[in-house]
Amino acid sequence: MALGLLFVVSAILKIIDIDSFEIYIYSYHFFSLDFSALVARGAIILELVLGIGLISNCFHKLMWWGSVLMLLGYIGLLCYALVLGRTDNCHCFGDYLQFDPKQSIIKNIVLIILFLLIYPMKGWKFRFQWPALIGMALACSVGVFAVSPPDTFIPALKEANNLNLNRELFDEALQDPPLEEWHLSQGKKVVCIFSSSCDFCKMTAQKLSLMQRFYDFPETDILYVFMGTEEGVEQFFEESESTRYQYVIYDDLKRLLKINNGVFPVLLLLEDGEIIHEYGFRNMEEREIKKFFLSDAH
Repeated sequence: MALGLLFVVSAILKIIDIDSFEIYIYSYHFFSLDFSALVARGAIILELVLGIGLISNCFHKLMWWGSVLMLLGYIGLLCYALVLGRTDNCHCFGDYLQFDPKQSIIKNIVLIILFLLIYPMKGWKFRFQWPALIGMALACSVGVFAVSPPDTFIPALKEANNLNLNRELFDEALQDPPLEEWHLSQGKKVVCIFSSSCDFCKMTAQKLSLMQRFYDFPETDILYVFMGTEEGVEQFFEESESTRYQYVIYDDLKRLLKINNGVFPVLLLLEDGEIIHEYGFRNMEEREIKKFFLSDAH
């Protein structure tokens, strides 16, 4: 029961910080950004089913093998993380408890030892246990997707493109300090409008940094435009673990809030000063961003 409860708590904490968990999975670049969202929820559903199964003590051997194989799979992934030199939080308990790969491997080994101790135990059976197991798995799946549907499952997010920015004011701002010196009207550029204290801005920066690394976009063509202070920007880069791209702090706060209608974050793809795509955190399109940069020699 204790091991099952631990799995259930782990799954719930992952759901609470699902955005960070998605980005963590995407950071390995095994899957696309959209598919990483499905993998994240699949991992949560598996933990819930195993946890509830362990608590109920039904299907003892099935739940035992499922749990041990899951832990071994996580250990393999964490060993790969160590090979890559990663020391970031593995999100096994969301952001609530921070474990680096080494700590998480030790934790999983301890759990496997505990599972070895309960292997000889007998589970209990009842007449309709298989329908009950299937029903529980379906209920967990529906519950996870109802509580936290992937962004791609919400059509309204896709339709929200190009609604946040006052384009007329933005075009004027490109010709005035401090943006005029960055020559944003020439070639392909990415401009991100962030608040240095905004958590969704930090996660947007994480996503963009990963895409830039995966697809080798030119770093010099990315500009962050901040609302905030130098101290806030330093904290932003530290907490977001974003690549330290070029940035400006926009002093005319009133003008900036009129440009983005008070919405943060805003990510813009510009070609010769024309806005090709506009995104928020929820509707970033990996394929469009990749195509934008790699569609021709750059």
